[in-house]
Amino acid sequence: MQRSLITGGAGFIGSHLAEALLAQGQHVVVIDDLSTGRLENIASFIDRPQFQFVNETIRNDSVMDRLVSDCDVIYHLAAAVGVELIIKDPVRTIETNLFGTETVLGLARRYRRKVLLASTSEVYGKSNDLPFRETADRVMGSTTKSRWSYAESKAMDEFLALAYHKQFHVPIVICRFFNTVGPRQTGTYGMVIPRLAKQAVDDLPLTVYGDGQQTRCFCNVKDTVRAVVGLSQEPRAVGEIFNVGSSDEITILELAQRIVQRAHSRSEIQLIPYDQAYESGFEDMRRRVPSTEKIKAALGWQPTVMLDQTLDEVIAQFRTAA
Repeated sequence: MQRSLITGGAGFIGSHLAEALLAQGQHVVVIDDLSTGRLENIASFIDRPQFQFVNETIRNDSVMDRLVSDCDVIYHLAAAVGVELIIKDPVRTIETNLFGTETVLGLARRYRRKVLLASTSEVYGKSNDLPFRETADRVMGSTTKSRWSYAESKAMDEFLALAYHKQFHVPIVICRFFNTVGPRQTGTYGMVIPRLAKQAVDDLPLTVYGDGQQTRCFCNVKDTVRAVVGLSQEPRAVGEIFNVGSSDEITILELAQRIVQRAHSRSEIQLIPYDQAYESGFEDMRRRVPSTEKIKAALGWQPTVMLDQTLDEVIAQFRTAA
């Protein structure tokens, strides 16, 4: 029986991944300090005999040593995420992402474990070379803009992982996620769909930042998890980077309008300047579109869940909680 270790496994994506691996008959261990993860995300399977939850930071070397030595593959999802968290707590963002990954990679080298590293579309920065391809140049903002600290910390995670692969032959696979969404995601740290869905369910104004004409591509967490599991089990993926996301673009204003419609909400939509929503001089990307040719060639993978279904799932989650 394969034993998988998921860092950050009580988080949104991590909990769905744990559920999928358990369904395959694997033994799953989750380590999470619950700084952004939640026990309710894993409540439905926390008592299963093939599941173990460890409430600890991944920067605890002795705990991580024991867990890594006893697993076959590491899914490294633990990270400080969300634009609001990045703006409010940049030190935590940088240290969690850099030092946590350093711990994971060092132990993976010691015990010869495969690591699937979760990265982000943020690493492409302000590039206008669309769709984003894995080997494309990146365009980053000034270091005086803390908004870019997350992107750069995840880019350094990638550099370090690839260095461990090149120098020490640690089997590494890197996934760059593009706006993964679905049930269990919260709007607490600035995630746009759950934030807008909650506002719509509560009949509150939907707050759209900027002019609303910025576009994003949203991928259901079920499709993301299917890609992650597939890449972790594909030998040819080792040492490679893969975009994981949908290529269907939608403006955030249109997204808000669709959420109001599907929630049968009485909410109005308000445009909030970026400076008011985040900080003075905040910078954002106008478009963020992945090329998924590489992962499709490797796995035959492509998204299957349409955006409207995802919106309905998220809206239903907030109605149930109301």
